[in-house]
Amino acid sequence: MTISTFLALSLLAGGSAFVQGAVGIGFALIMAPIFGFFDASYLPVTLLILMLPLNFLVAWRERVSIDLRGAGWITFGRFFGTFLGMAVLIALSVRQLEIAVGLLTILAAGVALLSPPFAPRPSASLGVGLFTGVTETATGIGGPPLALLYQHAPGPVLRSTVATCFLVGELISLAVLIVAGKVGQTQLMAALSLMPAVLIGSLLSRHTHSRINGPALRMAVLIFSIVSGAALILKG
Repeated sequence: MTISTFLALSLLAGGSAFVQGAVGIGFALIMAPIFGFFDASYLPVTLLILMLPLNFLVAWRERVSIDLRGAGWITFGRFFGTFLGMAVLIALSVRQLEIAVGLLTILAAGVALLSPPFAPRPSASLGVGLFTGVTETATGIGGPPLALLYQHAPGPVLRSTVATCFLVGELISLAVLIVAGKVGQTQLMAALSLMPAVLIGSLLSRHTHSRINGPALRMAVLIFSIVSGAALILKG
């Protein structure tokens, strides 16, 4: 990683962590296509590692608002989806992974942007967990389905529950990836070098999350994600 690449990725990672901390989604949607541009070999391991402290801090900050019942159903589905996601990751080449990240980014953002609301019932939570397990293990992207599930819940419930589900799911995905031999020194060093920026962005969001216009910022994140996903598919 060159100095210019490190500085660019640090700035983007810090900004993405700020958005995630303030709104509840955004980090993976922004950073997955960006990692794809710089070096797709960072996906999904570097992305998953960077999200661990980010989601822990968000979940802990608003822990009293966590929907424990919903999180339990989501995690149950997420566990089984992890193995399907691992199969997808093994089957894809680097270029195919780039295209998959782009397509899934557009699909996930589009669903979150256009779908009508529905209640977070056990069956819906289980299905979202299964889908998230596949997409996050394969590409690092899993936020929009969870955000869609809780889109009409109060901000603290959305942020804390999504962060909790992410945290548990990321630990499951990383454990499976380690066993499969998909975690290497390059990904670990990249995550370690970008971790300070993520922590700074997350900590800054603590001072603004209650005042930020969540719906408007969420819309901006989703639109940006659709554009960046399309650019990743077309980069050749």
